[in-house]
Amino acid sequence: MRPGALNLITDVPGLRVGNAEDHTVKTGVSVLLGDVPFTAAVHVMGGAPGTRETDLLAPDKLVQEVDALVLSGGSAFGLDAASGVADGLRAMGRGFAVGDQRVPIVPGAILFDLLNGGAKDWAENPYKGLGRAALAAAGTVFDLGTIGAGTGATVAGLKGGLGSASVVLDNGVTVGALVAVNALGAVTMGDGPQFWAAPFELNAEFGGLGMGAHDPAARPRTKHGPGANTTIAIIATDAALSQAQATRLAVAAHDGMARAIVPSHTPLDGDLIFAAATGARALPDPVFDALDLGHAAATCLARAIARGVHAARPAPGDPFPTWGDTFG
Repeated sequence: MRPGALNLITDVPGLRVGNAEDHTVKTGVSVLLGDVPFTAAVHVMGGAPGTRETDLLAPDKLVQEVDALVLSGGSAFGLDAASGVADGLRAMGRGFAVGDQRVPIVPGAILFDLLNGGAKDWAENPYKGLGRAALAAAGTVFDLGTIGAGTGATVAGLKGGLGSASVVLDNGVTVGALVAVNALGAVTMGDGPQFWAAPFELNAEFGGLGMGAHDPAARPRTKHGPGANTTIAIIATDAALSQAQATRLAVAAHDGMARAIVPSHTPLDGDLIFAAATGARALPDPVFDALDLGHAAATCLARAIARGVHAARPAPGDPFPTWGDTFG
């Protein structure tokens, strides 16, 4: 396996990512947009999720494809971001056809970033506007770290961020990950700079520091107090998958979250992963290729999580330092 040309989720052909943020509020929105509708699924393993239109992603539901997926800050307020994306898509003529109407299908998930030092005294919820702005900004190249849904994110002891990574399998299938890292737990080992995701790093993409020392009997490091958590992600591929197969891909990808964040999937996190499949490539072996696809998704997500924290940039009023400020 090797990274794609950009080492971003947009190495999956036909997908674009748009980001918008408000650095005064310390929050933002990220949108994954398909050139055409794509198969999508979801799996939740955290105890405190916040979602929009995820029920329709079950394999037995009428709608089998979506136009976009949204990751947003803002807790429940951030669910409004998907409304802005839907408005923008409708203006483009996109959406599920119902008679002479088009209804854009835009599932979304949110993280809690309301206690991160930003100005939250808005007179009007900013997320609908941020969603539409993120959609308008969609392209194949984007920054990591303090951008989009990762703008106000934090982890135990450090600033979080938006991460992405990709991998191309030996059979030519591409897998990519996009993640807003806002975990209760830690992404680094002990008091050192090494990332839990180190065994899966490619080409020193988050420092090439290798594994650090840790005490397996020690209590995991976490943020102090409840709330202010949740890591939300998208795993994408150009493989042809049914909604049921995409659901299994999302399930497998959660292994990557557990490898990169300790602890993960806690009762105080709303950890969630969407899966997206454009269907451009058939799997030659539906059984064993699907196994490889799940493993690639997990390792790709672990790398993306570390990259998001590694790339975070400092800003006035941050409650935690960045990885770069702490470890240089």
